[in-house]
Amino acid sequence: MTQKWNGTVSLEPGRLTFRGQIGTTHAHAHAAVQIVIVTSGTVELIDGYGHGRSVRGAVIPTRAVHEVRAVDAWGTLVYCDADSLVGRVVQSHPAVGDRVADWVWAEPPGEPGEEGAARRLGDLSPALVRRHAVGDTHPAVRAAIAHTQSLLGGPVRLEEVAAAAMISPSRLGHLFAQEVGMSFPTYLRWARLRRAIELVRAGATLTRAANDSGFSDSSHLTRVMHEMFGLAPSELLRGVRWQDSATATTPEAGLGER
Repeated sequence: MTQKWNGTVSLEPGRLTFRGQIGTTHAHAHAAVQIVIVTSGTVELIDGYGHGRSVRGAVIPTRAVHEVRAVDAWGTLVYCDADSLVGRVVQSHPAVGDRVADWVWAEPPGEPGEEGAARRLGDLSPALVRRHAVGDTHPAVRAAIAHTQSLLGGPVRLEEVAAAAMISPSRLGHLFAQEVGMSFPTYLRWARLRRAIELVRAGATLTRAANDSGFSDSSHLTRVMHEMFGLAPSELLRGVRWQDSATATTPEAGLGER
């Protein structure tokens, strides 16, 4: 039996956090770093090679193909933008890879429940940056991301973004792959999807959210949601309650800092 998603979502700069009953997905790949904390029940992650593993905690890097199989599972999922502080830390970690065995390097032994979740999320705090000597994002990448955000309602061309960042398109494309861990077009789809989620949270219909975030139509938005979350928008939104980030209790405080 397929388990449905049912919980609360908070959306803050640099991260999206889900808390509640974890559902099942088909194979997909995020353009964000995903942190998985299982507080009860069973979650099995299947990687793009067909290898599966039951986990209590995992850190999945950007573009790693995986699916989720959940049985009576509850927990916390944090999606950190790849250019955020924690996103850069995780992407630079020597254990990161595209196989399920690579995703459990931060799993704590014998610490189930919310206390263990908070402890493990705390291990991914800004202090980790000092241990892994992660530098600042390249200024051209920061400028490109800022400019892209202002264009999401319409067409976005790499050449225009590169010009705004005062760098060549080829160099900018290389920097995105190197520092953000994905191509510029993949980052753009994620940025549009985040904008659509923000608009839906504010009360927009899927059609309006798709149009105002630069998708060609709601079907395009649905395809990208399948690609990056392994779910149709209707499946996810049906079981989601939005939580005001100002009132949310967040053991992962600081995860979205840049």
